[in-house]
Amino acid sequence: MQKVTSISELQNQLKQWRKQGLSIAFVPTMGNLHAGHIKLVTEAKKKADKVVVSLFVNPTQFGVGEDFESYPRTELEDEKKLVKALADLLFIPSVFEMYPAKETTTVSVAGLSSLHCGAHRAGHFDGVATVVSKLFNMVQPDIAVFGEKDFQQLAVIKKMVQDLNSPVEIIGVATQRESDGLAMSSRNGYLSEQERVIAPKLYLSLCQAREMVLQGLLSFQTIEQQQTKQLQDSGFQVDYFSICKADNLQIAVEKDDELVILAAARLGKPRLIDNVCFSAR
Repeated sequence: MQKVTSISELQNQLKQWRKQGLSIAFVPTMGNLHAGHIKLVTEAKKKADKVVVSLFVNPTQFGVGEDFESYPRTELEDEKKLVKALADLLFIPSVFEMYPAKETTTVSVAGLSSLHCGAHRAGHFDGVATVVSKLFNMVQPDIAVFGEKDFQQLAVIKKMVQDLNSPVEIIGVATQRESDGLAMSSRNGYLSEQERVIAPKLYLSLCQAREMVLQGLLSFQTIEQQQTKQLQDSGFQVDYFSICKADNLQIAVEKDDELVILAAARLGKPRLIDNVCFSAR
């Protein structure tokens, strides 16, 4: 696996591959890689000749008081995992390489970015859309692979690519989970031993809500309220628990078919997010 830190090095290698007619898949990450990230690389390997992975903790998607400075950075361990996963190129830019001057351009996906997590993390999805747009311009991949755990992020990126006519195919990969159902996340390491026992209840609550929706005995609002209270009683501080339309993340009504239940809740230090996507018919 080749490692580069500059945009020029990255693009020189990519130019050589394109001259050979090789297809390129891209997996952008913030590092501290776990099995969920490696699954993205594995799926990317199935779709393209070469796989590029980026490790970059993006400051523009962190708000005031969030964990940018303390976000776990495990570059050496990440490299070893990517070598084992047969990634072809690792791009590790500095903040200055990504943002060399005071920039005045921001990519913002109106509507989607203000819902759910966007309502609780002002500017977060503008930071995500901007850095992903920059990375797409640098790598110019044929395919980009993202995890479905960050369902709203994936929706924002798909909409951005559609609206900007970006020539990249976006592929979502199912959430990878621990044996007890907890969605894998770099921030799970913040959980105390006691909190780690409680944390899987977020996914359990989502599954219970899905079954209630399929049974059709309660209104969506009642289901949301019941599951929110159940999580609060377990020690979570719930930001939202919402039954939504899967295509645009607007609040769903009982006649809607394709649904996603989105939830975000704090448990101690970390803010956990998760979802279940399903058809109600």
